[in-house]
Amino acid sequence: MAPDPPDDPHVVHARLLAADEEAFREVYERYAPLVLGVATRVIRDRTAAEDVLQEVFSHLWERPLSYDPARGPLRAWLLVLAHHRAVDWVRREEKRRGLATPHDAPRGDETADTATDGLLALRVRAVAADLPDTLREPLLLAYYGGRTYRQVATELGIPEGTAKTRLRTALRVMAAALAAEGIAP
Repeated sequence: MAPDPPDDPHVVHARLLAADEEAFREVYERYAPLVLGVATRVIRDRTAAEDVLQEVFSHLWERPLSYDPARGPLRAWLLVLAHHRAVDWVRREEKRRGLATPHDAPRGDETADTATDGLLALRVRAVAADLPDTLREPLLLAYYGGRTYRQVATELGIPEGTAKTRLRTALRVMAAALAAEGIAP
């Protein structure tokens, strides 16, 4: 098994930008099980989840500039990307099967509500991106990665109490930031 990639995300990013195949292999070996786990939980189909796994790592290989180490750890970025790709897969599959009907489309006031919800979601993501790594990482794993606080603690190698405290603190900081902007959480 390959050694773990360096913990410095800037070093890993530089190696990926240089198309360092060994760096890519190390990243894949380290994070593929987590990415596959997220995709499998969302899709509930192992074969489709493996396709999402391939999409995520193909994206990283082909577009290493899309990962910005200044915004957070590579692991969190990969897990968020996997979640988004898996949700997209589910939506495409529902549409293909004809599960989405014209009656599902928003009408009248629902259109405004849908737009407002979308803007709020974007603002929440922006506030989350501004959190310090120690708060953002557990938050991303729990809320976007579907992990329990115990799983967050295990993945981050921190005590369970610390994981719970960081999650609560992240939520309080986000609520305060949103309230300061006049957005009621």
